[in-house]
This record gives sequence, structure tokens and C-alpha cells, in this order.
Amino acid sequence: MPLDARFAGLAGVLPAGVMLAMIGYEYTGHPAWTAIAGVLSVAAIAVFSLDAPPSRSAFVVVGLGLAGWAVATRPDWRAGLGTAIERGAFIIALFTALTAIRTAAMSSREIVACGRFLARQPPGRRYLALTLGGHLFGLVLMYGSIALLGGLAAESTAAEPDAEIRRHRLRRMLLAVHRGFAATLCWSPIAFSMAITTTLVPGASWSRAVLPCLVSAALLLLGGWALDTVFKPRLSRPAPPPAAVEPGGWVENLRPLILLLVTVVAGAALLRALTGVEIVGAVMSLVPAVAVGWIFLQGSPFGRSRGAHTASRVADFVTGELAAFRGQILLLFMAAFIGSLGAFVLVPLMADHGPDLTAPPPALIALALLWIIPLTGQLGMNPILAVSLLIPLVPAPAALGLDPTVLVAAITGGWALSGTTSPFTASVLLVASIGRVRPIRAGLAWNGAYMLVMGAALSLWVLILAALL
Repeated sequence: MPLDARFAGLAGVLPAGVMLAMIGYEYTGHPAWTAIAGVLSVAAIAVFSLDAPPSRSAFVVVGLGLAGWAVATRPDWRAGLGTAIERGAFIIALFTALTAIRTAAMSSREIVACGRFLARQPPGRRYLALTLGGHLFGLVLMYGSIALLGGLAAESTAAEPDAEIRRHRLRRMLLAVHRGFAATLCWSPIAFSMAITTTLVPGASWSRAVLPCLVSAALLLLGGWALDTVFKPRLSRPAPPPAAVEPGGWVENLRPLILLLVTVVAGAALLRALTGVEIVGAVMSLVPAVAVGWIFLQGSPFGRSRGAHTASRVADFVTGELAAFRGQILLLFMAAFIGSLGAFVLVPLMADHGPDLTAPPPALIALALLWIIPLTGQLGMNPILAVSLLIPLVPAPAALGLDPTVLVAAITGGWALSGTTSPFTASVLLVASIGRVRPIRAGLAWNGAYMLVMGAALSLWVLILAALL
């Protein structure tokens, strides 16, 4: 049944409370904070389920079924259920924090001007500019990078009178932004891919995996650019002369974005050095504060005081924007919950009746993980669910004779490929919406060859890592 508008707005307070509680846990380690976050998360999912469509409600039903299975078959079901709720709460907290910084950025004239500068580059360097821009924006704006740069790409192509040129240009610009964003999933410390993988893989850490995973990201960025160059579409008529180059240099035009990245990276590093908190916890606590400060500095377009304007924007974010994201929050929580609880009930069965996963060559296990994630994505399995379900079933890296970084590189690389091809992921759905095509076209049709070529390149890189580490 539909939620009353006022009730739906107040429900946005719940994920904000989850974020604050998880930040408290990151700095204190006290279990009371995770208990509070868990209660608020369950309350949020219960409220958001009231008007959820059947496709979302099905995940809740599956989660309840798994909870019943765990209670019936495991004497330690409370521990398994608590861990599943905690992982779902972590996802809600991180999503809320990143949505806050995205909200501040989308209202910044300077950031929009950065995106417009990239979207208006001449054809010879437009793809490279947009894919690097999509990567840099994606580091702090998450899916907002696709919404911002993709929207500006559509804006810049709308004035093109030739329908054929307009269609090809928009597709290539959207692919550049989409692939640039997906490459952040390989290494960004605040991406769900890295945060979840380093939590689930025993012995893994971002600091150890970041350099190899940066190589994965570079492969995806440069590979996408090479494929775009090689398979550039042929026009049925001569191309018009290129438009005038945007005035100003790159550093000058991208200064606001660079300043934002430096603020977040340096601030998170300083917090980690001063408090010892993990990098994800440092970013989770920093970016909402940066967002509030940024909104304060932007000022009000209506002549109100900065303080009143900031308070109003924060209230609108909590009661409006967060509540509007309730379907996505529900899906993300349930993906983490189902994956964690599903692994909890399946691990004993795998131990008793499953195959011996220490028998195959260890590198083969890593390659299987790389490919399973994008393949299951075609079947509607969110990468959060797939990774949360599969990784606990795989022997620890020490038992396989692998360095944990090898598994991290394989998993995050597969996650990035899924983010470009699965028609069920938020990134593909956004690109399809902006490009006005079906999600399966924006995913597999536009990026199918890219997935195969980049999957092969990442597979080779994983094998090299397995041999070196």
C-alpha cells in the first residue's frame, strides 16, 4: 500500500540514523552502535516494504525465508542473523553518506561547469576526456557521475541537427562515462565492491590491494578508449567540421573537482592517521561533513542566511531525497542480507556435500570468481548478493595458497564488468534511461564485446598477480 507522503518523508530519518550509528561503531568498536544500526535498518526495511513493487518485495520474502531456514537448522542462528543485518546496515550507511556528497555536488555550479567542459571536448579527445571524467567524478559521486555527465552529454548532443551523428555521439559519450565510472569499482575505497570484498576475503585490505587494483582500473579505462577508437562508427555522409574548443585549460576548468577529490582523500587519510579507523569508516564520516560544509559555502539563491539555507537543505535531504531512494535502499540492504545469510546456511552443506574447492588450481578459482559475477548479473543477481553469497563458500586464500590481493583483484574486476553489462544494475539502468534505449541494449549490446575483451585482459592480469604474489 502507498505510504502517506508525510510518513514517507519521516522514514528518511531511519537511514540517516543508521549512518550515524555505524560511524559511531567505526570510531568506538562498541557493539551497542551496531545494535542501534541494526534496529534502525530493520525498521527502515519494514517501512520501505509497505509500498515496494513486487520485484523488490520478492527479495524481502526470500530474506524472511532464509531467516526461517537459519532458525530451523542452525543453533547459532542469532550470530548469523546479526551478521547479515550488520552487513546490510553498513551498506545503508555507506549509501547514505555518498548520497549526501552527491546531493551537494549536483547543486554546485562549479561542478556542473566541470562536467560541461568535459562533454564539450572535440571528437578527437572527447571519449578520453569523458571516461577520465567519469572515473574522477565516480570516485566521490558514485552513480551521480553518470547522472551528471550523462545528462550533460545528452544536453550537448541535443543541438546536433543530424540524427545519425546525434545518435552515435550520444552512445559513445555515454559509454565513455559509464566505463569510466565502472573502473572505480576496481579500486575505490568507498565503492561497495572494495568495501565488501575486503571485509569478506580473509587477510585482505585496501592498502595492500590498491596498487594491483589500480592496474585493473587502468586496463578498463585504456581498453575502453582503444575499443572506441578501433570500432568508431562510419557515417553515411561526411562529418561536419568540429565545434570550437572550450576556452580555458584543463587544470583551470577541473579545479573544483580536483579540490573536492583532494579534500576527501587528504581528509580521510588524516582521519585514519589520527584515529586508526579503517579508510571506509574515515570516508563514511568525512563526506557528510564535507557535504554540509559545501552546501554552506554555496549559499542560498533565495537570499536566506547560509545557516538557514544549510539547515533547510539537510532537512530536505533526510525527509525528501533519502525517502525517495527507499526502493534502492531496500534492494541494497536485502542483497547484502540475503548473500550473508545464504552463505551462513550453505557453508555447512558445502562442507558436507559440496566439491572440494582446494583441489582445482588456485588461479582457476580466482578466474572463476572474476567471470561468475558478471554472468550471474545477467540473471538479475546484484553483485552485492553474488559476492556476499559466494566468497564465504570459497576456502580462505591461505588454504588456496593465494595472496588475498589476487582474490580482491578478481572480484572487483568482475564487479566492474557486471556494472557495465548487467541490465539490472543501477549504472546500466541510468545509461539506458539517458540514452532512451532498453537496459539490455545499454548493457550487453553496447558493452558485450567490451566485457569479453576486458574480461580476457583482467584474467591475464589475475594470472600474473597469482604468479607474482
